[in-house]
Amino acid sequence: MRFTSQTSSDGVTEQFFTLDEIPGVLWTPEGACSTRPLILLGHGGGQHKMAPGTVSHARRYAAEGFAVVAIDAPNHGDRPKDEEFGRIVAEMRVGMAAGENPGALVAGMHSYLAGQAVTDWQAVLTAVQRLDQVGVGPVGYCGMSMGCGLGIPLIAAEPRIRAAVLGLLGGHGLADDAARITVPVQFLLQWDDQMVPREQGLALFDALASAHKTLHANPGKHGDVPSFEVDSSLRFFTRHLG
Repeated sequence: MRFTSQTSSDGVTEQFFTLDEIPGVLWTPEGACSTRPLILLGHGGGQHKMAPGTVSHARRYAAEGFAVVAIDAPNHGDRPKDEEFGRIVAEMRVGMAAGENPGALVAGMHSYLAGQAVTDWQAVLTAVQRLDQVGVGPVGYCGMSMGCGLGIPLIAAEPRIRAAVLGLLGGHGLADDAARITVPVQFLLQWDDQMVPREQGLALFDALASAHKTLHANPGKHGDVPSFEVDSSLRFFTRHLG
């Protein structure tokens, strides 16, 4: 892991890094030097590690004592874009314009990215936990929309993750992995989501095998998640990661 820059403000230190070909950012409380809970933060489709929502979540968590890491998903942000991904995205947009089921179309894109994303996250998790300011503490995952689509296969495969905040996605292509998730989950659903019909979101929530799972349903469209859900996710991670 190679750090390329570091800044601190409002009690939070932000460090950009690369691990092999994976670009990422680590946020920690300023002056941190001991083991603490770590949150992996997955961004949405078409976004990147420094998307405004990602940064605001990360800084809020870090200000409360957590370490937080975000990386660019494959074919996003500073990652190279491959031809096959471009073809999949183009077909997805054409299908959506034609009125096809958006859940199935998005699932195809997520399936293409998931294998590499899981490998990337596991490598970054291992590297970050070797740092003095993070250490081998409890780990959580937070991701909405594509962050959920790539996070569910990761959580199913990675035993170090002990709790997750997920949502804004349906169950297309994810039922088998969801059935392997038994950690506590807080799941967000937008009742009027124009991209994820509520019955599809409810189906994914139902598929999760977690004995401790909570559904947070709010009125509004895909991008209208209320700001108070950040506070709720912070309480959730504090409860389950300590």
